[in-house]
Amino acid sequence: MGRQNISSGAPWEPIVGYSRAVRVGAVISVSGTTATGPDGKIVGVGDVYAQTVQTIRNIEAALGKAGASLQDVVRTRIYVTNIAEWEKVGRAHGEFFGSIRPATSMVQVSSLISPEMLVEVEADAIVGD
Repeated sequence: MGRQNISSGAPWEPIVGYSRAVRVGAVISVSGTTATGPDGKIVGVGDVYAQTVQTIRNIEAALGKAGASLQDVVRTRIYVTNIAEWEKVGRAHGEFFGSIRPATSMVQVSSLISPEMLVEVEADAIVGD
């Protein structure tokens, strides 16, 4: 079974030693993803809803490079810096996954790698035959 590493092109991937996503067979794991835009800056600074939307779009792009889509997602893990804003995060997640309904969890963390980041999401997908 072959392994495919998918890169976002971020300069820190080789430094830290990770891939945006990894596909082995039918299984794809997407690393913790944030609302980083194409210019490397955070989209939606101060707006957890906008950040969640951008984050899921970034996950969607990584899945596309691995030959999958959001329809293939079976699990998400959501990390937020302020659990009091869970409804905004949940609304954005539901806009993308409302009909897919992956298993998920949402937990509060003390901080993410940058203080501008309010949410980070991981995803696992399984591609059907």
